[in-house]
Amino acid sequence: MRQVHADFSVSISELKKNPSALLAQASGSPIAVLNHNRPAAYLIPAETYEALMDLIEDYELAKLVEERLADKEQAVSVSLDDL
Repeated sequence: MRQVHADFSVSISELKKNPSALLAQASGSPIAVLNHNRPAAYLIPAETYEALMDLIEDYELAKLVEERLADKEQAVSVSLDDL
């Protein structure tokens, strides 16, 4: 059985009945949506999703910086006055 990564869980049919009440009950915590007692999806607040997207973007930018630092010998030296 797969691990559930949330303190709250609901079945898909429960979610269909009253999603607003479930969101209020969870108080901003993630909700695992189960299908046949297995996680099918996670419902998270918009603010949490946006923060996750920011973290992913920061991670991807950090990887790009690391890749470019590895190619430092190919860099062209330029002064700010030349720009």
